[in-house]
Amino acid sequence: MKVFASRANVGACTTATTRSRTTTTIRASSRKSTGMDAGKASIKEWSTSRRSAFVAPGASAILRTIGAGSAMFGGGKAYAKAPRAKADPFADVLKDPGFPAEYPFGEKEMARYDESSDFIFYSQPRFVTHIDDEAIGALTKYYERSFPPASEDVAILDVCSSWISHYPEGYKAGKISGIGMNEEELKKNPILTDYAVRDLNEDPTFPYADNTFDVVTNTVSVDYLTRPLEVMKEVSRVLKPGGTAIMSFSNRCFPTKAVAIWTATGDLDHVWIVGAYYHFAGGFEPPAAEDISPNPGKTDPMYVVTAKKMTA
Repeated sequence: MKVFASRANVGACTTATTRSRTTTTIRASSRKSTGMDAGKASIKEWSTSRRSAFVAPGASAILRTIGAGSAMFGGGKAYAKAPRAKADPFADVLKDPGFPAEYPFGEKEMARYDESSDFIFYSQPRFVTHIDDEAIGALTKYYERSFPPASEDVAILDVCSSWISHYPEGYKAGKISGIGMNEEELKKNPILTDYAVRDLNEDPTFPYADNTFDVVTNTVSVDYLTRPLEVMKEVSRVLKPGGTAIMSFSNRCFPTKAVAIWTATGDLDHVWIVGAYYHFAGGFEPPAAEDISPNPGKTDPMYVVTAKKMTA
């Protein structure tokens, strides 16, 4: 298991005086709404740090730092940080992840500050976006180059779906299904051909047959899953052989509902954590990560961790 740490061992969900320091800011979830009743989103969202401080028992220490003027360290040797265009430290996390022999997360890591029913928390629809427009645009562009060509034969599943999925405009598929927490939001999503209302923390099963979907997506919601291994096993089950799972996330969350291991760690760690979900769920090829942040330090960051279902 890897350890990712910053020189200043910052936590992920603490307040910061300025956004540019890449620790944590607090913002209303309606900050960049699309005008569809942003007032209902009264719950605050926090953004987590780009710096990392994940330490787990039995880990072999590798220190990595990111940010302007920093150096990257590995195995006791220091290397000058390569320009962003030539290197992606987030991709590097999963090139040699050093996953332990056994799944490293238990009840403590999956605990939340607010353990009340998620149906209570999500009972009111939130017709807002939870990442800024630039991050949404970056994710949509990623989908454009990752989705199969539009066809009636294509099937896509959006897990933890809402009133918008950030799929490419005009993209058509024979089946685009959504699983989410709020029926009013799901009804408003124009791209869905069908949907199911389900709390995956209570029932982490999907109401679909094996080998149904070409792509499964999850947008800025993986941090709320308290049974991620079971969910990932379902993702593997419903994907067609060779199909792709795309988990995307930023550095923002509802801190009372995100799991403890997420709020206590930073962005590099989150890549490792999601990669571990794929790895220990089984049925996937080795996961890969990419930093698709549109303008680091000035807009919301955006990361994707993907894996293909094994074909045999």
